[in-house]
Amino acid sequence: MEDRDTGAGASEVGASSASPGLSGSGTAGWQQRRPTEPHSVGGQAGDATHHQKGKPKKRRKRRRGRKVFARDETQGNRSPVPALEAKQPTAPAVSPTAPAPRPEQGTRRPPVHELPVFAALDLGTNNCRLLVAVPTRHGQFRVIDAFSRIVRLGEGLTANGRLGQPAMDRAVEALKICGDKLRSRKIRKARLIATEACRSAENGVEFLERVEREAGLKLEIIDRQTEARLAVSGCGSLVERDTQGVVLFDIGGGSSEIALIDLTGRRSPRLANHIVSWTSLPVGVVSLAERFGGRTVTREIFDAMVDDVAGRLASFDGRDRLSHLKASPNFHLLGTSGTVTTLAGVHLDLERYDRRRVDGLWMDRDSVDRMVERLVGWDFQQRCANPCIGADRADLVLAGCAILEAIRAVWPSERLRVADRGLREGILSELMADDGVWRNDGRGR
Repeated sequence: MEDRDTGAGASEVGASSASPGLSGSGTAGWQQRRPTEPHSVGGQAGDATHHQKGKPKKRRKRRRGRKVFARDETQGNRSPVPALEAKQPTAPAVSPTAPAPRPEQGTRRPPVHELPVFAALDLGTNNCRLLVAVPTRHGQFRVIDAFSRIVRLGEGLTANGRLGQPAMDRAVEALKICGDKLRSRKIRKARLIATEACRSAENGVEFLERVEREAGLKLEIIDRQTEARLAVSGCGSLVERDTQGVVLFDIGGGSSEIALIDLTGRRSPRLANHIVSWTSLPVGVVSLAERFGGRTVTREIFDAMVDDVAGRLASFDGRDRLSHLKASPNFHLLGTSGTVTTLAGVHLDLERYDRRRVDGLWMDRDSVDRMVERLVGWDFQQRCANPCIGADRADLVLAGCAILEAIRAVWPSERLRVADRGLREGILSELMADDGVWRNDGRGR
């Protein structure tokens, strides 16, 4: 099952500044080889080395924004991973791909093969995702390779408390591809994480030992607080300068992280420094759908799912920490998950999911209401037929909508911003900041 890659396919997100206290792991688990140079990604074309005597030198015209392609070896297909450019916090809701501005006079932008390479891998309850990137301008990076696949590692976990053999097999096969991609490059730093499925499964540690043996990758299981902070770090560039308060939520496969962010004081470059309260609900789209059913979802079943999540939120002691801002026009929700990106795609009536149009999109309250009602009214086959949902998500999307509705009931807002980015982007921004690459104008130490 192939997943659309959240992190490839459009001008890249601006990497938000790193959170303190989260250091990236090294590249243990694979052998390093010299990187293969991508096609003109952020580098500068050099002058021709041979010229006829007496004739003036001709300078090659610099070309920017070329696409790089990542190959999925299991399918033999080429999926586009364009050179991704970071957005500033004041970027419009839908940002077209645009050439990067020229460097200042007298400076030289190093070619891509001279830039340090960083990698982030996120093995979740539903997806296995990898991003490989190089730093560009301060606080920004460019993706040079990516991989994403739906593996449903948490399938059956709610009922059995253990990871199932078919689910583990799917995940290992996807991780082998990721390992090959990482071994093909000289990686400066990487962080490879596993989240709720491995965190809660009885055999989660045993499974990661198998991953190390068979895929050559050593993954770390992160706690829920770290997961929430990484989500904030990954989405920081979508929080605009005049924003006073944000409820950022990440609806995952096995858990849902929620962070309350108060920006009324002096604003730090590190958005995670402004988290005033956070929680991690032990429920996500996979676990909720397995308990209530995902294929046939009546209005009564949907309401029961909403009530289940609402009950969990009721015990969140810090839920009122932004009460003084909820009426402000500068307060909004920010969602990063397949649920909100799917809603955005349906809202835009896309014939094919397009990250460039979805990432950063603003949706008002009425638009979200209409999309949720529309999806609740569809049967399973109608959900499968929608190009932004498809068969892989058709049994999960309503569980995600139920979690979203419970969140909106606690923190009502006139606006929701959609983020097609998250943990991997947060990992990359933290690794690069910790390494000091932006202090040295993108060249690394």
